[in-house]
Amino acid sequence: MQAAATSVSATRQGQQTWKLYIYAAIILVIAEWIGSATLKLGPGKIVLLPMVWALIMGAALGLFSRRLPGGMALTQPMQFQAAAILQPALLLFVAKLGLMVGNSLPKLVESGWALVFQEFGHFVGTILIGLPLALLLGIKREAIGATFSVGREPSLAIIGERYGMDSPEGRGVLAEYITGTLFGAIFIAVFAGFIASLNIFHPYSLAMGAGVGSGSMMAAAAGAIAALQPADVAKDVATFAAASNLITTTIGTYFTLFISLPLAVWGYRVLEPIIGRTNSASTPPDDGLHKETHLETAELNLAGRISAWVFAGVLTMIANWIAYKVTPLASLGCIALMVAVVFVGDQLRNLTGKKVPAVCWVTLVAMFLTSPACPWAAAIVELTAKVNFLAVITPMLTFAGLSIAKDIPAFRKLGWRIVVVSFAANAGTFIGATLIAEFFHR
Repeated sequence: MQAAATSVSATRQGQQTWKLYIYAAIILVIAEWIGSATLKLGPGKIVLLPMVWALIMGAALGLFSRRLPGGMALTQPMQFQAAAILQPALLLFVAKLGLMVGNSLPKLVESGWALVFQEFGHFVGTILIGLPLALLLGIKREAIGATFSVGREPSLAIIGERYGMDSPEGRGVLAEYITGTLFGAIFIAVFAGFIASLNIFHPYSLAMGAGVGSGSMMAAAAGAIAALQPADVAKDVATFAAASNLITTTIGTYFTLFISLPLAVWGYRVLEPIIGRTNSASTPPDDGLHKETHLETAELNLAGRISAWVFAGVLTMIANWIAYKVTPLASLGCIALMVAVVFVGDQLRNLTGKKVPAVCWVTLVAMFLTSPACPWAAAIVELTAKVNFLAVITPMLTFAGLSIAKDIPAFRKLGWRIVVVSFAANAGTFIGATLIAEFFHR
């Protein structure tokens, strides 16, 4: 009887997984077909990429699933399953990022001490400003995920692997990601332009502060700073900002994992009893947000993880085909390499007793393959260039959207507070890095 029940449960879970994959494919195709939209807002603009449409459509499907026929509903157990798929799928983006920057490692060595040490400011600044504010506003453990970094894709992967995306920390980093995606570029452009207009810091220091780890936010901040400089200095601003952003997206993964995340956890333990508040934003552990099911987002087994990697790769090929006109056959080699890198990184994590997260192993393996140390680096760089990194993000945000409805009660409680905290964390990372860069520059 027990074996039969287990078989039925496995069959039902397999059906739910395939239904999720079908929903994800439909949402991704629609999102990529809609494409990008640009909205002018004051001195800057907001660019809504396909990843935003995918996130919104996935969330809407979960919110309105009760109005759909039973067979079409995105049930809460399925939303937890989407969160479970999201965690290993995010490693595919980490692999792509590592493959992109491996051949730029010599540039990092030549960048100088200012570019290296400003990285401390990027990640410590978010905590020093964002964490106390979050606690004063009544945000609890979500504050850790929302303030240990600016909450881009590697941060989602780190929190997902450490805590799970259905945890308070997972809700915090996802809320920070959504806020940053929708409003981050316009906020940092206005803020960086205002700070630059004060003429307190050297333009190069401001440029280094602009490399927050997000391409769109870096471009927005660097553009605002460069607009206030002479033409020759403006060109250097773009160069320093790009170099800083490169360091943040490579070395930054290790900073967030081994320095800023432990610091955020320690800061929460120390400060929460002192300045923490309890209000409508606070989510006690027994709030019953998931009372409809006791299913938790457990780590998928190896077969489940391989399935997630392969299907995320298939979705990436579809997104790359629609948005960048690269046929699936042309991008298949890059996708296969990315899946192989993730598999090797996953196995290395297991061989080391899971003491070093898969995020680190995947980054190291990917960076080596395109670094000067690899004899096939040139061919691999040419191969991986066939897949645009934005095409890798859309599938991730599709699964994030499909999993988000279960956490809407928590997001509703956080409300405007998480937006304020996100802006404070973004301001903190810019100011922190600028201060340190200014010190070494002078």
